[in-house]
Amino acid sequence: MAELFFDRDEDTSDDPEVIGDRDRPRRRYRRRPPDRRRRWPILLALVLVVGVMAVGLGAVWLQRQVDPPGDPGRRVSVEVPEGATTADVAELLAAEDVVTDARIFRYYLRFRGGGPFQAGSYRLRQSSSMGDARAALEEGPRLAFTNVTIPEGRWVADVADIVAEVPGFDAAAFNAEVESGVVRSLYQPQGIDSLEGLLFPDTYRVDENEDEQAVLARMVSTLDQIATELGYGEAAAKVGREPYEVLIIASLIEAEAKVDADRGKISQVIYNRLAQEMTLGIDATVYYALQRRGGSLTRSDLDVDSPYNTRKNPGLPPTPIGLPGRASLAAALNPESGPWLYYVLADEAGNHAFSESYEEFQRNVAAARRNGLIP
Repeated sequence: MAELFFDRDEDTSDDPEVIGDRDRPRRRYRRRPPDRRRRWPILLALVLVVGVMAVGLGAVWLQRQVDPPGDPGRRVSVEVPEGATTADVAELLAAEDVVTDARIFRYYLRFRGGGPFQAGSYRLRQSSSMGDARAALEEGPRLAFTNVTIPEGRWVADVADIVAEVPGFDAAAFNAEVESGVVRSLYQPQGIDSLEGLLFPDTYRVDENEDEQAVLARMVSTLDQIATELGYGEAAAKVGREPYEVLIIASLIEAEAKVDADRGKISQVIYNRLAQEMTLGIDATVYYALQRRGGSLTRSDLDVDSPYNTRKNPGLPPTPIGLPGRASLAAALNPESGPWLYYVLADEAGNHAFSESYEEFQRNVAAARRNGLIP
């Protein structure tokens, strides 16, 4: 409770308690001011809380500048000119959105160490952490391009590992593009998501400005172009099959043929067996079902429950089983006329012996075993 005290200077003539008593000193009542010293601890605590919150928020903000959340963005090319200072490089990276802020990157390099950097072309990713950007710069500039060769018959899963040999490329990122469905072939039917067999095997010059999606798109568009040139748009009229089915046949030819002279005959065997509703019996499809290359096939392997097992299932597998080259693409659309239903290796050079009857086929198999060509 506030204390009351008298001030003799106050006029209290109207106060009912002192009216009539003119001779008594005039009094004035006034509240004593509160003790302000009690407020300082509270104010100090509030200041400390606000300060701690500000420091915490600042630290979070700074961390997001140094290491932005989420995955890095698309690949960009940054050209560092001769004589560029560390500050110049920081400005270049900020302008390409590789790092969030040029000044913070300069401080980062001053604190962590780094620079000056070599002049040349660098392949960097947008929204990179400053640590990743510094590491890429310290590795030095890249060549303007890299040649990458995709052999015939490889699976699309193999291509990711081959492309990953290009500096700055990543197998997981390439596979993500394959599975994303963004890149599609002209000959890819609705409902088919797989790009197996739809990348053309060739040697590609990968430019420094390209990323995984761009390289994948070029491989698919090259297949589309070559298939169109070969006449795949008229496949139904030419061989009675849809273009995608002919691509599947081309992948089977690629897996089976060892010499070019056999491709047309193997193609005809496939069409003949399809016409007679026979199983194709192509072991390459079993290997694909098992996702295994080479080695002996056991009885359980041959019985694997898979739509790719052409030992058990009639007709074509649901997708190609590899990447066919130009020769196999052409052979699938232009089978060599003949009555053959069977073939087996005939020599170490890879030539096959073809036959129409099962009895002749068995004789050819026996000869191949005697010569150690098959188990």
